[in-house]
Amino acid sequence: MTGAHADLATRPRTAAPTTNPPGIRADRPDLCDGPDLWRIARDAKTLDVNSPYSYLLWCRDFAATSAVARDGDGRPVGFVTGYLRPDTPATLLIWQVAVDADARGQGIAGYLLDHLTARVAAEHVLDALETTISPGNTASERLFASYAERHGAHLAREVLFAEEHFPGGAGHHDAEVLHRIAPLAR
Repeated sequence: MTGAHADLATRPRTAAPTTNPPGIRADRPDLCDGPDLWRIARDAKTLDVNSPYSYLLWCRDFAATSAVARDGDGRPVGFVTGYLRPDTPATLLIWQVAVDADARGQGIAGYLLDHLTARVAAEHVLDALETTISPGNTASERLFASYAERHGAHLAREVLFAEEHFPGGAGHHDAEVLHRIAPLAR
């Protein structure tokens, strides 16, 4: 791994979750949510969109480490997908976070992250949260910096995958910067 580290100061652990946005509830995804997660990811226009099949598999195989935000009618309006890293099972890696355009600005993404980590921590030892973010994705950078601050955790950044690691080499895919948030309060 290469790259400079940018660290945030550690603050007292508050672990105070974001408030539940009005009319929104967080839930585990189920198989029926796969097409909606694919649509939300596609419409976000900032994510690498996986095949619809992969979202179905995600809802089946990784529902315990993922969350969906539902509106008052039960329709998915946002999601977070993640998994416990096989080599460090106390680390939750967040794969994707997306919220429908018409539901943005309500704090849904932060609410989903807090809900998911609390749910996973209730069943597993959870010491750290990781994600990767492409340079320039300021919305995601703010989301995870805010999460670290809310939870009084240290945020460290370093390049995990350089442009050269991706098919086609430099210029075909931005680097992916690992954001590691730890330690998480138990």
